[in-house]
This record gives sequence, structure tokens and C-alpha cells, in this order.
Amino acid sequence: MSFDWPTALPLIFAGLMGLAILIYVILDGFDLGIGILFAAAEDAEQDTMIAAIGPFWDANETWLVLAVGLLLVAFPMAHGVILTALYIPVFVLLIGLILRGVAFDFRAKVPTERKHRWNRIFFLGSLIASLAQGYMLGVYVLGLDVGFGGMAFGVLVAFCLAAAYAAMGAAWVIYKTEGDLQKKAVRWLRTALVLTALGMAAVSLATPFASLRIFDKWFVWPAMLYLSPLPILSAILFLWLWRQTFHLPKPDDRHSLTPFLTLAAIFALGFAGLAWSFYPFVVPDRLTIWQAASAPESLAIILAGTVVVLPVIIFYSFYAYRVFGGKATDLTYD
Repeated sequence: MSFDWPTALPLIFAGLMGLAILIYVILDGFDLGIGILFAAAEDAEQDTMIAAIGPFWDANETWLVLAVGLLLVAFPMAHGVILTALYIPVFVLLIGLILRGVAFDFRAKVPTERKHRWNRIFFLGSLIASLAQGYMLGVYVLGLDVGFGGMAFGVLVAFCLAAAYAAMGAAWVIYKTEGDLQKKAVRWLRTALVLTALGMAAVSLATPFASLRIFDKWFVWPAMLYLSPLPILSAILFLWLWRQTFHLPKPDDRHSLTPFLTLAAIFALGFAGLAWSFYPFVVPDRLTIWQAASAPESLAIILAGTVVVLPVIIFYSFYAYRVFGGKATDLTYD
């Protein structure tokens, strides 16, 4: 029996796009979060925080480009529907990313007395980008509802995702720094975790009620039994990590990476729940993966290119994190 490529190719690209989004949320989430935490940091601490993300932040955004690129070339119909509904928040997201990119470089070039201005712009750009992403997630969860209810839920998710990114940023600072800044990052993490948990709970509770189809996927037997590990494990990890913040940092900096890895696991569990909720739709209750997909011949060509490009991105990412591992040092510009 021959392999059913017309059925398999859209699934492969949906998986690749989902993987790219998840990796982006985890990796760019921490440097967006560090930008948000600029509001609570002192000048010297801000330099150390920039040093903690400097070698990585450009590469982290590669995953966003990959995800949007895959959506465009593999699911052009979905790309048109989603981007049309989310045109304004996407525009706001781009403004935020531009602001933080410009501020990242300019804060290193301007005289010292003007650096605080670009630090504020870096914070503002990071916050705007995070809020825009959260708003888009909220509207998407409710089936691209741009009415009052959808917009209100989008605003709620926007602030909760910003808190989640702040938690990721605090966890990364714990891993990359030491001393007083590390202790302060533990306190940031403890606060952000509460808002993050509320945000994930709101999305988890709202998603099944977004449509009868999603409700039936979660609240019928035995699906409830099979899916119960997702919310249970997430709750356990949240509670465990929150309790750990009262014991960090540990002597000899042991387990400093644990908060970041735990949050990454929580994000992965939440993403798995969303993926199950919306499958097989790429546009909720409108277009399935196969309805929105490009022609199989086009997907085959795109897959050949992806097979070359994706390993390069993965290798570079691993290499960069390996080379620039360890604690962030004092920031200097030559």
C-alpha cells in the first residue's frame, strides 16, 4: 500500500508550524520577559540583563519568522483569514519588535545620560510585543471573535501572557546571574507565577466553551481520563515551582536552570492542550488543516527546503547556547 502523501504532508507542516511556535514562545518569551522586567531593575542590573540575552535574542526570533513563513506557504488560505482578522494586533506586534530592536542597539551607542530613555523604550517595545501576542492568542482561542467578548478575553490573555513572559525572563535571569540580581529575580518569578497560573487557567476554561466541538473533545468519557494529565501535571508543576522560589537560590547555584525548564514544560503542556482542542482545524471551526493546505506538489517542494533549513536553525541554536553558556558577565562595548 502506497503512502498517502496528500493526507500526511499537511499534518507534517502543521506539526512543524506548531513546533516553531512553541519554541518561539519559550525562547523569545524569556528575552521579551527580561525587557518587561526592565521596569523593576536598576541601571547596572539592566546592563547585566542585556548581557544575559545579547547572544540569543536575534536567533530566538528566527522561530517566529519560520512559523509565519510556514503558515504563509503551507496554509495560504488560513494565513489570509487569520491575518485579516488580526491585522491591527499584528501591526502593533511589529511596532513593538521594531522598538525593542532599535532600543537594544541604541542604548549601547548614546551617551550615558540618555541611555535611560532607550531602556524605557526597550521595556515599552517588549511589553507591547507581549501584549499583542497575548491578545492574538485570546482572539484566536475564541474562534477569531472580534466582537466585544472576544476583544475583552483577548485583553485578559494579553496581560496574562505578558506575566508568563515575565516569569520566563525572571527564570532566565536566575540561571544567568548571581548575587543580589539573582535574588531579586526569584522574587519577580514568585509574583509572575501567580498571574501566569491565572492566565493559563482562564484560557483552559474558556477554550472548551468556545465551541461545542471543543467541549465534546474534553468533556466526554474516556477522553476526560486520557486528557486529565495535562491540567493535573500543569497544576503540580506550578505549585512545585512556586514553593521552590522560597528556597532559591541554592548553595553553589545548584538547580538554577530548573525554574526555566519547569516553565518550558508548563508551556509545552498548555500548548498540547490547545493543539488537541483545535485539531483538525487551523482556523477554528472554519478551515481544517487539509482544506487550508497548499497543493501536495507545492508542499513536497517546500518540505525539501525545510529539511535543509530546519536542521541548520536547530544546530545554530544549540551551538549558540553552548558557546555562550554560563553566567552573564559585566556588559562592555568596544
